Amino acid sequence: MLLFCYLILAFLAPVNLSAETVHPFHVSSTEINYNPKTNTLEVSCRMFTDDFELALAKTFNTKTDLTAPASHKAMDVLVKKYLLANLSFRTPSKTLALTYLGFEKDDEATIVYLESEPVQGLKKFETTNSVLYDQFDDQANIMHFIGYGKRKSSKIDYPQRKIVIEL
Repeated sequence: MLLFCYLILAFLAPVNLSAETVHPFHVSSTEINYNPKTNTLEVSCRMFTDDFELALAKTFNTKTDLTAPASHKAMDVLVKKYLLANLSFRTPSKTLALTYLGFEKDDEATIVYLESEPVQGLKKFETTNSVLYDQFDDQANIMHFIGYGKRKSSKIDYPQRKIVIEL
């Protein structure tokens, strides 16, 4: 009898196949690796593709498709503008210039690659990360920092944007 009740409830329950059903949480993961040979920060930012497409479409008021090879060049322009506006690194003396290297699709995620200008002897820096904050008020951005043989991880929850890292 209990099984019968569950079956009836399953058929009567509304079906919602929105992005929230696929992943009911909003999270990005950013890895920042300090390369002592080049003295640069090597950055990769991973986020759900559907969430990222929504943010790009809203920000730039245009149709977005990060998966179609034919639109890759056009999407490169949007991805670059978005990431450079929502992710930055500052040493005690200056904001580091970032070079956009590109993006790729990996299953349900999009990974964006950036690299900082060289900075000698980096020991402390501030990260500002507001990726997808314009889209979700429950966004969490997980940050992994690797440098000098150490790994530190932190989480930034909306509306917090900044974190200071000492390597």
